[in-house]
Amino acid sequence: MSTGTSAGRSSRRVWRDNSLTLAFGAAFLLTLLGQALAGHAEFNAQLLDDGLQQLSLGSYMMSSDFAVDVTENWQSEFLQFFLFIFGTVWLVQRGSPESKEPHKAGTESDRDQRVGDHARDDSPRWAAAKDWRQHLYSRSLGLVMGGVFLLSWLAQSISGVSAYNEQHLRQLEAPISWGSYLVSPDFWNRTLQNWQSELLAVAAMAILSVYLRQRGSPESKPVGASHTSTGIEG
Repeated sequence: MSTGTSAGRSSRRVWRDNSLTLAFGAAFLLTLLGQALAGHAEFNAQLLDDGLQQLSLGSYMMSSDFAVDVTENWQSEFLQFFLFIFGTVWLVQRGSPESKEPHKAGTESDRDQRVGDHARDDSPRWAAAKDWRQHLYSRSLGLVMGGVFLLSWLAQSISGVSAYNEQHLRQLEAPISWGSYLVSPDFWNRTLQNWQSELLAVAAMAILSVYLRQRGSPESKPVGASHTSTGIEG
């Protein structure tokens, strides 16, 4: 009985301690499935209009049309985080919890960052190193976000040219090369329509959080904090 109770508590603890990641991960999978179902219906409607054989859901999810729709959103999201992570090292917004205090702009001192001789017993091992490992680890979050962005953007371009050519072949038009697609309006329209929305969202969050509050959220200042309070979370 006690073993079952202990396991139940452990399970609840895992959910409590990781609920943000688990909830958003589950929501991601559900919305990805919803996108697949809606995209599949729309794609088959286009095939029907063209007098072509329709695809199964599984075949659609393996198609370049589905891949380009997914990857064009992924690359813009990771670009947003990459730019925000690196940009907030030097750029500040007075009064925003999304920003450091203006006098802390920059990479900060070793003492502030708890690296090298200032690392604590519970600090990551590479934070205490005094060689390339510390330099790499101290920028690892931004580098990974940037790397995923580039890979997603590459995947968008490859799946995009395939989807573009498939559509043109159905219209008996000649396909184009990957290089030609990279400078095509279709590629940049898909890319820039996502970039502008992500950059607008970051700018809006930075400035609106100066004056507006959300009680209990770490993305907001405490409700009673002054508008000029910077870099504090509720």
